[in-house]
Amino acid sequence: MKMLAIESSCDETAVAIVEDGRQILSSQIRSQIPDHRIYGGVVPELASRKHLEAMHPLIEQALSEAALGWDDIDGLAVTQGPGLSGSLVVGLTTAQSLALALDKPLMGVNHLEGHVYANFLAFPDQVRFPLLVVLVSGGHTQLIEMRDHGDYSLVGSTRDDAVGEAFDKVARLLGLAYPGGPEIDRLAQQGDPKAFDFPRSMPNSFEFSFSGLKTAVLYKVRELEAQGPLPVADLCASFQQAAIDTILKKALRYAQQHQIPQISITGGVSANSYLRQQLQAQIEKQKSPYYKQIPVEFFIPPLSLCTDNAAMIAACAYYRWQGQKQAPLSAQPRWPLMNLKQKRGI
Repeated sequence: MKMLAIESSCDETAVAIVEDGRQILSSQIRSQIPDHRIYGGVVPELASRKHLEAMHPLIEQALSEAALGWDDIDGLAVTQGPGLSGSLVVGLTTAQSLALALDKPLMGVNHLEGHVYANFLAFPDQVRFPLLVVLVSGGHTQLIEMRDHGDYSLVGSTRDDAVGEAFDKVARLLGLAYPGGPEIDRLAQQGDPKAFDFPRSMPNSFEFSFSGLKTAVLYKVRELEAQGPLPVADLCASFQQAAIDTILKKALRYAQQHQIPQISITGGVSANSYLRQQLQAQIEKQKSPYYKQIPVEFFIPPLSLCTDNAAMIAACAYYRWQGQKQAPLSAQPRWPLMNLKQKRGI
């Protein structure tokens, strides 16, 4: 089954063609970062206009790269939420128009669920259930226990800022360019992560909170500004370590306590180089004969599938199609992950 998918939930316009939820035939992405950088963040109305400009050229490029015509496409998929209302409407209207004109079936996909399937797309023969999904992005920080396709239980989530949002806010505090996450990651590689002992929130819980960490950075910046130039690299490295270590330790502890053999990390923050280094360190640690915990296998998508893309939307739609799970087609800016249950007693 060849699926053409459209993703336009925020500030990346993306079109992809994926076969049987596994093989990427084409993946086109047009970023709007240069358009929004001068404003220090995403401007919703501008994002919608840029989606309109990019959508049809990207669809043509995707078909051309895959060497396919519309007769070769078996179905369409589109992100219908969560995201920016105007941006979602552009993608959804385009997909609905194509489906109607071409008489093709159309599947609406939850953007968060799409991120879950990035690793199913990258490692289709290796990922299996039960699985602990660590979803880390600009809008979400969640631990999700996945028992089957479409069967999710919420283990923990942030009570305030998402981790990606915390990265962006700290970056603005330090005077760094938008988007802040990659800038912090870049500068942190030049700094000392032990320079400042920033707090790790809620150590005995699977919930997250990053507002206290953000405030601790703010107070430290005010203190240091009175002493001279800010040690920006050290601040970035120390903040990044505190944020990422909190996520990884909670995820690993939950997986070991509940005997979940695999952890899938996905979302925009999964591109963070420190996170990837720490995962590799944990993998090496588990190889030691002195390691006494239950070994856990980690999956993290290639960089091309970390940030918003349409290939993950196509993969998710393929698996949902197998279960005939279809939601009403409409833009849903605050749409939670479907069938997500709060797991109690943990």
